[in-house]
Amino acid sequence: MSNTFLKANWENLVMANYEVEPSILTPYLPNGVELDFFNNKTYVSLVGFMFKKTSLFGVPIPFFGSFEEINLRFYVKRIEGKKIKKGVVFINETVPFKIVALLANKLYKEHYISIPTKNSIQIGEHKNIQYDWKMNEKWNSIKVQSDINKYKIEPSSIEEFIFERYFGFTKLSPSSTQEYRIHHPKWNTHKILNYTIDCDFGPMYGNAFADLNNQAPNSIIMAEGSEVRVNWKRDKF
Repeated sequence: MSNTFLKANWENLVMANYEVEPSILTPYLPNGVELDFFNNKTYVSLVGFMFKKTSLFGVPIPFFGSFEEINLRFYVKRIEGKKIKKGVVFINETVPFKIVALLANKLYKEHYISIPTKNSIQIGEHKNIQYDWKMNEKWNSIKVQSDINKYKIEPSSIEEFIFERYFGFTKLSPSSTQEYRIHHPKWNTHKILNYTIDCDFGPMYGNAFADLNNQAPNSIIMAEGSEVRVNWKRDKF
């Protein structure tokens, strides 16, 4: 069996990054990893992107291979001797198809839900990207306009902190954590020109994040994306 569980294109990744107190994230923190800080601050990111050309174990998924995903995630690291594994922890992941959510929760042990989603992607003089998701009869959205030029990620930038993550960590129990590896090249970015966010954070992600309704993101960034591979092999500790 191939070690690649999932292969897909992740495209037009939009990330709105909010500073939060570390104490808000502590209940979600898996055992054996620690919060990662950027300029002494901890962040959650509201993320929207396109999943395309999805396959499992090399087998294409014909009817469910292209869809939007919206998630809320935060940033951690695991230190093993002199090696530092930079990773993410997902608080919630939203997709439109129930079968995708069921498979991901069963195989990943993650926190997927299935609700209506849609997107609008228009590329011309600028990129106009919008992701929408419906919760409790309300449509939430994240919308950006960017230029079409591509930029390399600068060292020590917020883009490097957010995008250069190649591990996922899942809290299985208070004492048990699952680690998996993510493969993709370093992404190019686009400069954001305008954005609009309409998200009711409380019903979506819990009361701990309700205050984000009234908080502007500290930054909003966008990556072009690429093909991504996720390993089947999982390490537990």
